[in-house]
Amino acid sequence: MVMTIREATFKLLRQLGLTTIFGNPGSTEETFLKDFPKDFRYIHTLHEASAVGAADGYAQATRRPALVNLHTSAGVCNAMSNILSARMNQTPLIITAGNQTREMLLMEPWLTNVQPAELPKPWVKWSYEPVRAEDVPAAFMRAYAMALQPPAGPVFLSIPLDDWDKPALGEPVARCVATRIGPDPERVAKFAELLSKAKNPVLIYGAAIARGNGWKQAIALAEKLNAPVWAAPASERPPFPEDHPLYAGGLPFAIGPLAKKLEGHDVAIVIGAPVFRYYPYVEGPYLPNNLHLLHISDDPEETGRAPVGDSMLCDAVLALEALEARVKARSTAPKVKKQAQRMAPQPAAPEPCQCNMLTALELFKTLHEATPAETVLVVESPSNLGELHAAWPVKLPDTLYTFASGSLGWNLPASVGIALAERDSGRNRPVLAIIGDGSMQYSVQGLWTAAQLELPILFVIPKNSEYAILKSFAALEKTTGVPGLDLPGLDLVSLARGYGCEALRVENVDGVRKACAQAFKRLGPTLLEVPILPTIPPLL
Repeated sequence: MVMTIREATFKLLRQLGLTTIFGNPGSTEETFLKDFPKDFRYIHTLHEASAVGAADGYAQATRRPALVNLHTSAGVCNAMSNILSARMNQTPLIITAGNQTREMLLMEPWLTNVQPAELPKPWVKWSYEPVRAEDVPAAFMRAYAMALQPPAGPVFLSIPLDDWDKPALGEPVARCVATRIGPDPERVAKFAELLSKAKNPVLIYGAAIARGNGWKQAIALAEKLNAPVWAAPASERPPFPEDHPLYAGGLPFAIGPLAKKLEGHDVAIVIGAPVFRYYPYVEGPYLPNNLHLLHISDDPEETGRAPVGDSMLCDAVLALEALEARVKARSTAPKVKKQAQRMAPQPAAPEPCQCNMLTALELFKTLHEATPAETVLVVESPSNLGELHAAWPVKLPDTLYTFASGSLGWNLPASVGIALAERDSGRNRPVLAIIGDGSMQYSVQGLWTAAQLELPILFVIPKNSEYAILKSFAALEKTTGVPGLDLPGLDLVSLARGYGCEALRVENVDGVRKACAQAFKRLGPTLLEVPILPTIPPLL
C-alpha cells in the first residue's frame, strides 16, 4: 500500500521526536489534522500568538525544537509578534500553516496565503511552500535542520490543503544535523592572550550561555580570570548566578550609559549576546577610551552588525571552555559593586501614600519568601524589573525566562509551555508568571490552555492600572500629554475565572503568602491580582 504525504510526514515527525503540536485549528489545516494519530498530542490554544508563545516556552525548557500549526495567512498574521520573539530568543520552531487548494491558488480564493514564503519574513530563518506535494516530507526535514542549526530560530512551511492525501514518493529520510559551531584555534588563542595580558579585564555574558546550559563554564572562566561579570543589556535568560561575588549586574541598554559602566577596563569580551542591545538613544561613545572589545556569537548577523569589537563565530559554551583552558589565572580578585538590573538603575522611589498599598518591591520580596528556591520565574512586567531583581536574585540556572524582543504577549503563553515541559520532564518545578496588568491583555487567551491542561501555574499580576514603562519613556523623551497610558476598569479576577482559572484579589503580605501556599497544591492555574503602588521608574 502506498503511503500518503500525511502518513510519510507523521512518520518523519515521529523519527524526529516531534509528537507534540501547538496550534489553533483552521479550515486549511483540517486535512493535515484529520485522523489525528493517537501517539501525537495537540496543544490547543485560542489564538495563534499563544500557540507560538507556548511552543517557544516548551522548546526552551526542553532544549528541543517544537512544532506549531497555524491557520493560513490569517493565523500567521495573528502570530507574528511571537514569531518575532522566537527569532530573537533563538528558539527552534517549525511553524506550519495550510494554504488553499493548489487547483485554486491561481485565482486567489478566500483565505489564500498569497505570498506564503514572504509573509513571515524577516522573522523566520527559512520560509517555503513546496512546489510539489511530493516534496512536503523532505521540506519538513529541511525545516528541522534549518531551525536547529546555529543560530537556532523559527522556520515556516506553507502546505496547500490538498497535498496530504496524495501519494508519497517513498520512505521519509530523517537525518541529524550539527547544532554547535566550534572556535577557530588561532582566533581563540589570540582572544585568550589578550585576556591574559589585560590589566583589568571584564566579562559580559549573554543569554546564549543559559540556552547552552553553560553556567558552570561561565563561572569557571570568571573565577580563573578573577574578572567581574556583567549581564549583557536586557538579557532574556540570566547567564550567570546573580549571587556570585564576581557578578556586577546588568548593563544599561543605552549607548552613553553603557560605555560609562565599562570605564577603567582595558579588555572586555562579550560572549553569547549582541554588541549591544540598545533602545532609547542616549548619545555617547560606544566604548570608553582605551577599551579593546572582543565579541563571540554563533550568529553571523549579530557579529556583522556590531558597531565595534573584534568578533569570532563560535558556540558560547564551547568558547567559554576553550578560553578557560588557555587564559592565565589571575590571583587578584576585583572589588565588585553590584548594580541594579536591566532598565531601571534603581527601583523607583514610591510616592508618599496613606493607602497601605503594597509596593512592587514588597510584593516581590514576599513572593520570593513564599515560593520554593527552584521556582521558575516567567517575567513580563517591564516597569518593575529593578524591584524584581533587587528582591529576587537568580541563583539557579533555567529559573528565569523573559523575551528578547520587547514585544508584549509572549510570557503568558510561554509560561504554559514551560510548565508543560516541567511536567513532561518529571522535574515538576513550580512556575510563577509575573505579568503586568497591561502586558497580560496581549495573550490573555493563554489562561484557557493552562486551565485545560491543569497546569499548576501561579500568575501574579501586579496591578498598577497604567502603562508605567511608557510613562518612564515619556519622562526620558520629554513627551508630555501622551494619551492612553492609564488602564482603568480592568477586572482581572473575572477575566481569569472566565477562562477556567482559580482567581482572587489580595492586598497585603499575608494574603500573598496564603495564596502562594495554596496555589502550588492546586490542580490547575491560579491568578493572583495584587494592587501595587504606581511608580514611574527612571529608565537610565
